[in-house]
Amino acid sequence: MINIDSGYLRKLLSNLVRINSCNPSLTPGSPGEGEIGEFISGVMRDLGLTVNMHVLGPNRVNVVGILKGEGSGRSLMLNGHVDTVGVEGMKDPFSGDYRNGRIYGRGSQDMKGSVAAMIAAAKAVLDSGKQLAGDLIITAVADEEYASIGTADIVRNYTADAAIVTEPTDMRICRAHRGFIWYEIESLGKAAHGSRYEVGVDAIMRMGRFLAELDKLEQAVRQRPPHPLAGPPSLHASLINGGTEVSVYSANCQLQVERRTAPGEIADTVTAEFQEIIDRLQAADPSLQLRLNPFLERPPFEIDADADIVGVTDKILEKRIGKKQPHFGATFWTDAALLMEAGIDTILLGPIGDGLHSKEEWVDMDSVVDLAHVLAETALEFCGTTG
Repeated sequence: MINIDSGYLRKLLSNLVRINSCNPSLTPGSPGEGEIGEFISGVMRDLGLTVNMHVLGPNRVNVVGILKGEGSGRSLMLNGHVDTVGVEGMKDPFSGDYRNGRIYGRGSQDMKGSVAAMIAAAKAVLDSGKQLAGDLIITAVADEEYASIGTADIVRNYTADAAIVTEPTDMRICRAHRGFIWYEIESLGKAAHGSRYEVGVDAIMRMGRFLAELDKLEQAVRQRPPHPLAGPPSLHASLINGGTEVSVYSANCQLQVERRTAPGEIADTVTAEFQEIIDRLQAADPSLQLRLNPFLERPPFEIDADADIVGVTDKILEKRIGKKQPHFGATFWTDAALLMEAGIDTILLGPIGDGLHSKEEWVDMDSVVDLAHVLAETALEFCGTTG
């Protein structure tokens, strides 16, 4: 019989929220994961887990706690990020207050509630007195909100037979989500005084030709058959920069574009669509100079409904909440894609809440307890027990 120490879990969650772990890649000057990593490391050591801390940069860390199994069973990884987005506009971002069944503060839903549930699940397994046959691996990672250097480092150093990424999913299993590719397109012109039209070449105006064609591609992409869970692919122009002053022809213009990819799409094929636009425009005007640079790519994610970790978790989740929940797909990206790409069967399951990335964020405490219970029961069944 598994029992979740709800008092321990609520206190742990409040303490996690009270630690500022805003991602410095998003908000320069923010503290990163150093302090919260030290705190989590101490909590897991107090439980008796084997703890490793991996330094990824100044104040950027992963913390891994391992509840060692006897060795004859399968291993299960629980993954959650401890970095958060910024707190601009929030009245009391690090309160960790408990009101009306909810914990409030930045990261409460996204995703410190989940990290607390992961640790509480390990505690529940220990409290049960049962010996796992396989390892339970708790990974509290950095930087998911920006470039996922945390989980990228995890898959270089650890593996498991399956994983649960505990992003908030309203206590439903997510089996697919979209990926993304970030592109920079550069247009080259020639600087000249604004009066010297015979000399100047306007890089910004020439970028406009590419943008006009990109608009057509965006409309075509969204008309493609959607993925049954994750929906259609999409793209948008994110940032543009160029020129030096009003009276000077711009010598340079940079455009950044995000292309969201559906499961099954191939990065090289997606990039070729961008390059085809450039090739066509330059064939029409050989003086046009455009350069394409894909500078960050993260793959889409999908797991089959018949994967063992899906079936085991689905059964335990239905028993815990009293009804069968339909599986779904997400339009956003998560670290699940990196784990799946590394050969680890992965699902997403996390608590109920609201306000992630907004001015008031909260997580439902009962759902955090439910999550901890499901994670603990799944560990016992998936990893197996001895004796």
